[in-house]
Amino acid sequence: MAKDEKQGIDVADTIRVKQGTTVDSDTLLKNTQMRMWESLKGHYQYPNAQEVSYNFLKRNVFNRISAVILYVDLVGSTKLAMELPGRKLARIVSAFTQEMASLVVSYEGMVLKYMGDAVIGYFVAANNSLLAADKAVECAKSMVYIVKEGINPVLDQYYYPEMHVKVGIDYGESVVVKYGAGKRDFQMDLMGTPLNMASKIQAMARPDQILIGERVYSRLHPVTRKQFELVVWKDNVWKYYSLESGHIYDVYAYKHPSKE
Repeated sequence: MAKDEKQGIDVADTIRVKQGTTVDSDTLLKNTQMRMWESLKGHYQYPNAQEVSYNFLKRNVFNRISAVILYVDLVGSTKLAMELPGRKLARIVSAFTQEMASLVVSYEGMVLKYMGDAVIGYFVAANNSLLAADKAVECAKSMVYIVKEGINPVLDQYYYPEMHVKVGIDYGESVVVKYGAGKRDFQMDLMGTPLNMASKIQAMARPDQILIGERVYSRLHPVTRKQFELVVWKDNVWKYYSLESGHIYDVYAYKHPSKE
């Protein structure tokens, strides 16, 4: 990993883009900013990031799948809504969510759905939950980096408020569900504890913070685990228990490199 001295966060020297290819972080930033510029002008249309997920879920309707769930949410969207006209707000949120979705795909994950200014992605574990956990965590790091170094400088040129994100990640089994009886264009979704827990974990994060559940933490490489620390909340604000142990479900935060 290479350290960005300005922001003090670790970013990947090379980042996955599609299957089997990589791109350096400088190129990734330039590409992100180019798309943001064009999108804010109304000149850029993002590709459909959900198509691969839709086809995968369609093949696995009513089956259980093991996956790492990543929930990324935009912080301060209420402030944006108060300060910007509706059309500009829509373009910013649309560009943001689709940039986050693009990163999920870059790390070989799939985009489950968009929820307003949030994106839910998942990384199928198949026979290797350790690799799925690693991909999700590296994707989350890139999200924070891209927002800070790629998206915010563009927004600053328009005198728009800065963006910040909160990321929650958890792992486990989910059931593929289908809504509707049509043969085409029916809605697909995942249902299960990991999705709910990732959402709850994300809600506890501070701006630009990455939080992961203990099921993800336990699957990380020992070197990567050292980048995280156990979170201890006061006043019992976290009241969720592990179904396996019966104890409070542990949550870990990605540490600022200066703390290491």
